[in-house]
Amino acid sequence: MIALSAACTHLDHVLVTELPEAVEGCAECIAAGTPWLHLRICLGCGHVGCCDDSPSRHATAHAQHTGHPIIRSIQPDEDWSWCYLDQLPMVIPEVRGRPRIPPSPLGG
Repeated sequence: MIALSAACTHLDHVLVTELPEAVEGCAECIAAGTPWLHLRICLGCGHVGCCDDSPSRHATAHAQHTGHPIIRSIQPDEDWSWCYLDQLPMVIPEVRGRPRIPPSPLGG
């Protein structure tokens, strides 16, 4: 069972529990040739997008477009997740893995 934030009502949307071995970066930023700062992965489908401190904010745009509510940071040494709908941070211990990521084009 996925837990730690009893207040989050969307944990049943967590379908990705094994993170990929490596990612190339924010999918939309790569396609557009634009920079990103930090990377987030959608726990509903595995889409990798950039954080809200990035110029394009693709992780949030993905959540709004798809209705997938929970992302997880895939930055080194970060294991937190965020539910957009409940506006709650959490740690989901059942989500495992530490993807290799490229350096941020913005240097962050």
